[in-house]
Amino acid sequence: MEFRTLGRSGCAVSALCLGTMTFGHESDEKVAHAQLDMFAEAGGTFVDTADVYSAGESERIIGRWLASRPASVTEPIVLATKGRQPMASDPNGAGLSNRHLTRALDASLDRLGVDSVDLYQCHSWDALTPLDETLRTLDGFVRAGKIRYYGFSNFTGWQLTKAVLLAQQLGLAGPVSLQPQYSLLVRETEYEIVPAVLDAGLGMLPWSPLGGGWLSGKYRRGERPTGATRLGDNPERGMEAWDRRGTAHTWDVIEAVQGVAEARGVSMAEVALAWITDRPGVTSTILGARTTDQLEANLRAAGLHLSAEETSALDEASDPRPVDYPYGPMGVAQRNRTI
Repeated sequence: MEFRTLGRSGCAVSALCLGTMTFGHESDEKVAHAQLDMFAEAGGTFVDTADVYSAGESERIIGRWLASRPASVTEPIVLATKGRQPMASDPNGAGLSNRHLTRALDASLDRLGVDSVDLYQCHSWDALTPLDETLRTLDGFVRAGKIRYYGFSNFTGWQLTKAVLLAQQLGLAGPVSLQPQYSLLVRETEYEIVPAVLDAGLGMLPWSPLGGGWLSGKYRRGERPTGATRLGDNPERGMEAWDRRGTAHTWDVIEAVQGVAEARGVSMAEVALAWITDRPGVTSTILGARTTDQLEANLRAAGLHLSAEETSALDEASDPRPVDYPYGPMGVAQRNRTI
């Protein structure tokens, strides 16, 4: 397992992160604890959760694991959670206000059974709460010792840049990370979000690096999924829905990944994870697995690096190919001052 610093901080984390959105829903406690054990045994140290995952049950499961394992196992763990999403039906039961975040963090610490977390993340932007209120609240958490660092998730480029600059202007602790959706199937993140991350010197933590399972090779062109897979259970599930994501471009990317995997003698998942983990600005790639077998397969990507030729082939196949300004060739040329 390789290690990288978390953005501008001095905190080292494993280049693969265990995501726990499945805990308490798709993975029961026994399976979840087995995944945590496997991840730690493989040298993984970075674990990511959120208060909204299974309505807090993911955090409780992690808390019971932390309490039941020896310090030699739990001490290296860098623990991250998130707050912002609705956890109550009252008007202040969501958002990035001081009131909600304070209650949300205290509740997360209680469920996790810890006095502090290493990384606390705002789960998404809040258009109702003044940004300075959110940043002052996060700075207060750092000063109180409740969190060591903070970051954001699902922020756009301008939102991230505004937060970074405002924190500097106010003399507050600044963010160290951003958690966006990013994969060979979602490279639009590179238009504005990745440049904003690089400009601010933050660490990027990509979620859904396998495109909701599409890049693992579990689906076949023209064969609507059935059985014990996410889309087999519900073909219209979320962003990775079969009819939404099953485009000609997606299948072209899958074929390119398959070609590299076969030539390398590794799985498609390993190739897709290696590609994203070595993208500029990426600190740690978040793995999501329903079973220990899936996690074991994904962990084989640890330390795998693609050649320049392999990376170029995947870049070419996965290029979203915007055709017009500002992201098409004309816009790129203008930004790079080549015309």
